[in-house]
Amino acid sequence: MNSENKDCCSNCTGKVAWAVAVIGAILIVVFLDHQLKSQTAAPPVDAGRAEERAKALAEIHNTEAADLDHTGWIDQGKGLLRLKIDDAMKLAEQKWKNPAEARADLISRVEKAYPPPPPQAPPAKSLYE
Repeated sequence: MNSENKDCCSNCTGKVAWAVAVIGAILIVVFLDHQLKSQTAAPPVDAGRAEERAKALAEIHNTEAADLDHTGWIDQGKGLLRLKIDDAMKLAEQKWKNPAEARADLISRVEKAYPPPPPQAPPAKSLYE
């Protein structure tokens, strides 16, 4: 009878040890998570920072609106020009009356704006070849 109690206690001891280890590991992860969040927290957005961000956003919107409403160079070296939306729509409507010619023109302009990259040099031979 006494040996049966010892076997029961040894089984319980192993299970308790596992439970304590798992709970300890979970507590360590929770502690590390809390420390990480407290150490790397972003500073709160105060009124000065909010005003600065609103000013930057307004500047971006103004620049985009000006780009849409005015003609200008995108890349003068390549001959890329930004048109007003109305002018671009009129030009597209006029050019696409003859689809085959418009497609050929579009392909040639894309190839001019984005030429293929130069071929890569062959890889150096390995020491083991």
